[in-house]
Amino acid sequence: MLDMTTKELSSRHVKPEEALRLGVVSGWYTTKMSGTFVTGPHATHADALLKIAELNPPPPLVAKRKS
Repeated sequence: MLDMTTKELSSRHVKPEEALRLGVVSGWYTTKMSGTFVTGPHATHADALLKIAELNPPPPLVAKRKS
C-alpha cells in the first residue's frame, strides 16, 4: 500500500540521461514534494496527472446544516 500522508504530489519528467544515472526508465513520474518517486513511469504527462488525481482525490463536500 502506498503511503499517501503527503497531501501534495507533483509530476516530473525524467530524461534518458537522468534515468540512466538513477537506474530507472525514462518517462513521467509522480513524486512527493520531497522528490521521492511514488508511481511511474507513465507514458505521458496527462497519465501522470490522472494518477495524481486517483491517489489524491479532492476531499468530499460536507453538507451544511440549515439553521
